[in-house]
This record gives sequence, C-alpha cells and structure tokens, in this order.
Amino acid sequence: MMAHMFIFGLGYTAGRIAQTLNARGWSVDATGSAGNVDFADEAAVREGLGKANHVLSSVPPSGGSDPVLDRYRADLGGKWLGYLSSTGVYGDSGGAWVDETSPTGTGRRTARADADAQWLKQGARVFRLPGIYGPGRSAFERVQDGRANRINLPEQVFSRVHVDDIISGVIAGLKAPAGAYNLSDDLPASQNAVIEEACRLLGVEMPPMLTLEETNLSPMARSFYAENRRIANGKAKRLMGWRPAYPDFATGLRALKAMTIPESARAEPNAAKGDQT
Repeated sequence: MMAHMFIFGLGYTAGRIAQTLNARGWSVDATGSAGNVDFADEAAVREGLGKANHVLSSVPPSGGSDPVLDRYRADLGGKWLGYLSSTGVYGDSGGAWVDETSPTGTGRRTARADADAQWLKQGARVFRLPGIYGPGRSAFERVQDGRANRINLPEQVFSRVHVDDIISGVIAGLKAPAGAYNLSDDLPASQNAVIEEACRLLGVEMPPMLTLEETNLSPMARSFYAENRRIANGKAKRLMGWRPAYPDFATGLRALKAMTIPESARAEPNAAKGDQT
C-alpha cells in the first residue's frame, strides 16, 4: 500500500515535512494556502483523508478549540496521527528542566494545552516544539532587518529546534508509539546569546542591551519573556532513536550561514530595533 500523508496546515514546518516525504516517494495532500485541498471543503478533505494512512496536523487552536478535531475528528480513526504542538503547554518552570511527565495547561497557552491533550487521547504522536528556526527564519534575518533585541534578563533561557530536526523527528515518529515527544536542541540558552552569535557570524555590531520596557515590544512579544524553562528531549532519543543534527544554536547558525547568507550581506550595519524578539 502506497504511503499517503494528509497534512492539515501546510506552513513553514509542515511544508518542509511534505517536501521530504515527497522525495521519499510518499503521496501528500494538504490544506493551507500552499496545499491542494480547501479546509472548508469537507467533501474534498474527507476524500483526501480516505486515501491517507497517515495524518499530520500543524493547525493551532482557534477560538479556544482545535478546528481540525472540531470538524474532522470522526474521520481520523485507524490512521497514524501526528500533531505539531508547542512546549508552551508546560508554562513557566522558573528555568527548570521539563519533560513529557511535567504538568501542562498552567501557562499562557491553555488552548494549545487542551488541543495537545485531545490529540493524545486520539492516539497521536504529539511533537512538542520550542522556538523554531531555519532557512529564512532565524536570528540572521532579525539582525539584518534591525529587529533584533538584547534584553537585560540574565536568568531567562529558552530551548530551540532547527526545522530540519523537526523533520527528522516526525520521520522517526512514523514508527514510534503514540504519545508526547519533546523535539528540542540540547542546549537551552538566552535570546541574547543567540543574537550575539548571529552578530558575530555576520561581522556586525551587536544591538544595545535594553530593559524589557525600553524595547517597545508588543504585548504578544513581551509575553514571550513571561515564561522561562529548559526542555528535556531524552524521551525522543530513547524511544525514537532521534538525535538533533543541530544540538545547539551555534551549530545551527553556522550551518545556516553557510547555506543562506551571501557574502555581500555580512557587513550590513545593525539598524534600529523593531517590534520582535
């Protein structure tokens, strides 16, 4: 039987997963602006689901609930299920390590935590993802566009994951038991450290160190700094045999520089700060 994946929400990450599956001989249908199926066309979606033996959703909650489960839950039975969730479900741990046994639903992303729990009840492999970076979406772009900030929060740390490591994690998850899996790098670090490394690699001046109030960040961007945690990825390593190709941000940034940053772009001065972390 031909391997057929139906993807809900063909965005940045899911789109790259689809490309990888296509290259491996899979057939892929997907909703989203880059997909071939209209999410609201229930007949077309159900036709696609009928052909699929694997289903992956990257659609976030909307209006407090999961739109995929709200509309198509009854059509998901008997299939491999995957869901791209967020490590935001763990809330604030005060910088402590959290793993898949840690409580969820106490942070600012209660709707995401509820969707995460619902997909687990459906028997899905739920991939909990921290900050995602990759080609065209990294600290390099923020530095070059003048949107990078260094903020004086010395105890604040975050985990990250390169998009290619998400792809390898989902591929490994095709043969893994149902459950939650953290896909993150091995080295949680401050946002400042990432920006500083990006500036060093580009050969440009670092943005000034500011207080959170001085950044003029939007409320949504400021909320990013309201939580502080380190993500443990041992379960994915043990049960899926997964290892991140980019175990720390420096390794990932060096690879991105070699891949995407032209020589002419490595001497641009840092512009005024913008409204994004």
